[in-house]
Amino acid sequence: MSVVSQPDSPRRVVIVGASLAGLHAARTLRQEGFDGLLTIVGGEHHLPYDRPPLTKQVLSAGWELDRIDLSREEDASLAIDWRLGTRATSLDTRARRIGLSDGSSVAYDGLVIATGATPRRLPGTPDLDGIHVLRTLEDALALRAELDDMPGRVVIVGSGFVGAEVAAACRLRNIDVTIVEALPSPFARVLGTSVGEACVAMHRDRGVDVRGHAAVMHYDGGRRVGRVVLADGEVIEADVVVVGIGVQPETGWLEGSGLDLTDGVLCDETCLAAPDIVAAGDIARWPNPRFGRTMRVEHWDNAIRQGEHAARRLLGRKEPFDPLPWFWSDQYDRKLQLAGDPISHDEVVLLEEFGDAERLVALYRRGDRLAAVAGINRSRRVLEFRRLIQEGAKWTDAISVASR
Repeated sequence: MSVVSQPDSPRRVVIVGASLAGLHAARTLRQEGFDGLLTIVGGEHHLPYDRPPLTKQVLSAGWELDRIDLSREEDASLAIDWRLGTRATSLDTRARRIGLSDGSSVAYDGLVIATGATPRRLPGTPDLDGIHVLRTLEDALALRAELDDMPGRVVIVGSGFVGAEVAAACRLRNIDVTIVEALPSPFARVLGTSVGEACVAMHRDRGVDVRGHAAVMHYDGGRRVGRVVLADGEVIEADVVVVGIGVQPETGWLEGSGLDLTDGVLCDETCLAAPDIVAAGDIARWPNPRFGRTMRVEHWDNAIRQGEHAARRLLGRKEPFDPLPWFWSDQYDRKLQLAGDPISHDEVVLLEEFGDAERLVALYRRGDRLAAVAGINRSRRVLEFRRLIQEGAKWTDAISVASR
């Protein structure tokens, strides 16, 4: 992908997305000496907040906005023009202007796209009370209010990490939970079958009914959901349904802009999407030179680093963005960590089996290289192999380290 270099010194930068990536882009712009006009457009009415606690502490421990607010006292010195509660609706790259949902528009000569992603929904989902997705603070508070009423059963559709964390939060409240997954092996799409089975065991040991080969056909109820009907005809009673089947990049406002919107905003390896335009966070898709493939990463750590990198790119820095993806998921009293790129792996080797000790380490091979490592309650071991992946270690070298 070839793009034309943009001016080295933009005087008006607009960040669309009051997100983790957007906030870190703003901080980095000021830290790097940008003293022009800086505007952040955000569809929610809140300043940027931390999303990982939404599926954990907000649901299970009653955390409020003040516990997840990402703003700092020193952010007041950033001189940001906040446009909160206002969504971007269009982008005119020729006029360098962004249309807003209140009917106004804002001009830019440098643009950071950080609008993130929005939850996927099953086609034909009826408008029934009790069916939830979980992405925003309002989503979490609405779900928490229903859980406070102690429903008889929660059904979670999809075995992603959001659903798994919601399941753990529900079990901490002693609420019955069923996870239904259309694929044969829950949790296996990203983690592989063996590590996925360990995650299934972790939930089943805590009373969660986890089912694979369980595609949802439709939901039944009056004004409120009451049953989930599976493709094989089985009916599961449900007082609350949480749909966690992944997210899709929030690119609707960019239609007609001329940007490549295939699974996000396509950038070059430096995060540049077009002259004067960069993208960061869940919405950005770029060729990561470390792995030799185009990727889009939906993790907290990546949002921070890519927001910072994109800001520097807007100011003229042209280094490639080549992170090693890394994330974690807290479920019950267990911490699952994954570092690297396990997609399309050729082999998985378990160094430690998941059993009574409830811990696990797994290595993923692609070709002759160590591609990824996953661990449950083995942080130090995960960090050890994470360093090897960063160094480009061969598979044989990783296995040698594993045997020590």
